[in-house]
Amino acid sequence: MKQQAVNPYLPNFEYIPDGEPYVFGDRVYIYGSHDRYNGDVFCQNDYVCWSAPIDDLSDWKYEGVIYRRNQDPNNADNKHYMYAPDLVQGTDARYYLYYTLDMCGTMSVAVGDSPVGPFEYYADVHYADGTVVGGNEGDIYQFDPGVLRDDDNRIYLYTGFAPQKSQACEEQFIHGRQYDGAYCIELEKDMCTVKEKPVCIIPQVSNAKGTGFEGHAFFEASSIRKIDKTYYFIFSSTNSHELCYATSQYPNKAFCYRGTIVSNGDIGLLEWSKARAANYIGNNHGSIVQIREKWYVFYHRQTNQHSFSRQGCAEEIRIMGDGSIPQVEMTSCGLNGKPLNGKGTYSTSIACNLFSKEGAAFIQGTNEKDKHPYFTQNGVDREEHPDQYIANMKNGSVAGFKYFDLQDTKEISVEIRGSGGTLKVMNGFHHNAAILAQIPLQESEGYKSSFAALKGGTEKTVLFFKYEGKGSIDFKAFTLY
Repeated sequence: MKQQAVNPYLPNFEYIPDGEPYVFGDRVYIYGSHDRYNGDVFCQNDYVCWSAPIDDLSDWKYEGVIYRRNQDPNNADNKHYMYAPDLVQGTDARYYLYYTLDMCGTMSVAVGDSPVGPFEYYADVHYADGTVVGGNEGDIYQFDPGVLRDDDNRIYLYTGFAPQKSQACEEQFIHGRQYDGAYCIELEKDMCTVKEKPVCIIPQVSNAKGTGFEGHAFFEASSIRKIDKTYYFIFSSTNSHELCYATSQYPNKAFCYRGTIVSNGDIGLLEWSKARAANYIGNNHGSIVQIREKWYVFYHRQTNQHSFSRQGCAEEIRIMGDGSIPQVEMTSCGLNGKPLNGKGTYSTSIACNLFSKEGAAFIQGTNEKDKHPYFTQNGVDREEHPDQYIANMKNGSVAGFKYFDLQDTKEISVEIRGSGGTLKVMNGFHHNAAILAQIPLQESEGYKSSFAALKGGTEKTVLFFKYEGKGSIDFKAFTLY
């Protein structure tokens, strides 16, 4: 690699959630919605694309804007934002980009001649009589497309939005349309006309009893992959923070729940956090991809104490002989393939765990936000070199980073502004975690470096920084020597 890969895998100024990764030729491309730094609603920016060579997952290239929301004739006034897209190469070798305009409930398609477009509006997904799917009362509410071109060149569109049924949801979002779970719709070769009647393949929470999906019923974020002869349907459950998966030998029926691939709070994974989040959780959306001989899951995290500035992360996964995918933890090294070097300076934006003395919570509904640390930046949206950092670490707050090769690391320094106190550096957060360093901090209005010896590192070490003090600090970076 030209450099080390970290999480988030794109530059700090980029906020692309809902990542759908695909390999075309010798490059991997990422398609997603496009949040704005410190935005006030979801997906305020136009679609862009990034790509990287399959043999260097640190070298991401900006491919530019691939589709603007006002290119859709239904949105010429630019009032609606484009939610999570998906892409497939058709039998005509062109690339079809499926998307919805925020909460409109219908699906549209744009088409281009290359993986990076430029894309032009093509059509709305419609029935054979021309009626737009999702346009009428009683129809399927269209949301979060997943799309598959099968080995026999049949085209399947996956869609659905299924919050728990309530009068408020019905009045605010659905407007009389169906939201019973995830649906599969076979399309004609024209990529936009319904061929077969939509069928529900994964139940929503009200219909989950006795199905095997109890506790992990479908909510949103449809994504589909085929591995050998098995169909993997990846989705966000009603728990929101987790990407779950179900498998079947058919594209449109008989899906069985298999488990969680990743949680953006590591919930249920770490021994010390099984009953709570080890990071501020929020909605999650992503998918899996094979890059050379390895498989990865792409997902997103929350920043700025809300769900409107999400950033893409990725982790290596294993697909077992029985087709199962063990849940993976969030890491700082992500696509790197090994622990990060024990020498060098690291932005705290690569923390994979973050919580206060009171723990973490669902980020959008966190009470008393002044008690909680969070990721943020200086500068404006899409400024190329923002100063991203962790803000508002108060007494008992913890920032965790995984993993580092610290066999030869002897010293550590941190860049901190704010109150004085101490940063304890530990090799975990379990009850018997060892203290690797204790760094005394001086009160400072600007960033100031503080140093300490570091002992006890191994070839695969976690670094958990715990702040102890009476005020609060902003934590910008740390350097390993």
